[in-house]
Amino acid sequence: MAVKKKKSAGVSNWLRITLITLFLAMAAYAGYWWWLYRQAKFVRYPEFGIAIPESYPIHGIDVSKYQELIAWEEVKAMQVKKVKLGFTFIKATEGIGNMDKQFRRNWKKSKEAGIIRGAYHFFLATKDGRMQAENFIKCVDLEPGDLPPVLDIEQTYGITADILKREVKEWLEITQTYYGVRPIIYTNVDFYKRNLGSDFNDYPLWVAHYYQPNQPRIKRDWLFWQHSEEGRVNGILSKVDFNVFGGDSLEFRSILVP
Repeated sequence: MAVKKKKSAGVSNWLRITLITLFLAMAAYAGYWWWLYRQAKFVRYPEFGIAIPESYPIHGIDVSKYQELIAWEEVKAMQVKKVKLGFTFIKATEGIGNMDKQFRRNWKKSKEAGIIRGAYHFFLATKDGRMQAENFIKCVDLEPGDLPPVLDIEQTYGITADILKREVKEWLEITQTYYGVRPIIYTNVDFYKRNLGSDFNDYPLWVAHYYQPNQPRIKRDWLFWQHSEEGRVNGILSKVDFNVFGGDSLEFRSILVP
């Protein structure tokens, strides 16, 4: 009897392992086809899904790896009333050694679709400003007609204001020297007031301030206003940030890389 019990236990364990292995294989197979489906499927939205400040003539979006694969020709073709998307800011780099995994594709495909493009760097305040600028320069080749480089600065990570300003200025000065055009600062209204302020008023500003009907509540001039993070666009599966340019088409062309 003892021998029979041992064999029965062995068969049971073998069957359990076999079933688990089969289940994992089936799950991996299903996951693979789900991933392929996600890459091939591009949603079409009849509207942008948000309130659009229509008094501004030039609209755009900003994207990163979180929007996954984008069908840029669908983005370009979408129009609701008079609103079309004419520009995009694309995340390029972060910190001293990271490049957004979708940057190369987004950079190439957006230009092919006829959308004016710009690249931004996500700033890590605890890292060296020069090394972060070098990371951006290594990854981003700006061409005539592109938007100026952008420094996205949103968090202090606990460092002092003096250190933050020093490293931010280092990044801005190095990129300006390299590309020959003054970079744009991106941040939100509160962060700008608390941590940057008048020391950076000479730099063009792309400001985030949501749920405002007409303009961001900031005293200084701004170039771009990110007014929503809840937008929907043909060709993009997830929600996306929406922006407007604060001037007309002549002013817009004047800020592009010559």
